[in-house]
Amino acid sequence: MTNSTSPTSSDIKAKAKSVTEDLGNAARETAQDAAGAVREEAVRRADSAKTGVADEVSDVASALRKAADSMRDGSPQERTFGQIAGGLADVSESIRGKDLGEMASELTSFAKRNPMLFLGGIALAGFAATRFATSSARRESDEGRAEPQSSSQVYAGRYSSGMPTDSASVSSNRAGGAS
Repeated sequence: MTNSTSPTSSDIKAKAKSVTEDLGNAARETAQDAAGAVREEAVRRADSAKTGVADEVSDVASALRKAADSMRDGSPQERTFGQIAGGLADVSESIRGKDLGEMASELTSFAKRNPMLFLGGIALAGFAATRFATSSARRESDEGRAEPQSSSQVYAGRYSSGMPTDSASVSSNRAGGAS
């Protein structure tokens, strides 16, 4: 004598299965939405970085072009700087015109064709980045100083080896006097 209004075990299982599928679908949709948002943000940031690199390369090309313009017409330096500036301008436009997938593919194929040149370029870029980073850090620490030093003060501070550096002490030491 079972009550016809009470759920059977098969009804409970079917309901649980339905709820589980609904939760799974909702979780999958949420994960896909989150992945899409992350992907869009990554692409946005990569495009921003790509644009920044293209702008920097373009700025270097402009600076080289200005340097070439200030040199004697027809000189080897003027021609070399002009050629480098033109090449960098082309690289800048190439960077702007390609998406990251194309650039990665081209970089991979270049590395396979010219492994030594690729490794040399990476090493050169690493040296340049290190140089830039140390220069930036040095400039920031110099801005924190209360009083700027002249180059003679820096030289005297680095190479004094405990000897007095003020002019009165130096002149008395030269004259044979003790201070």
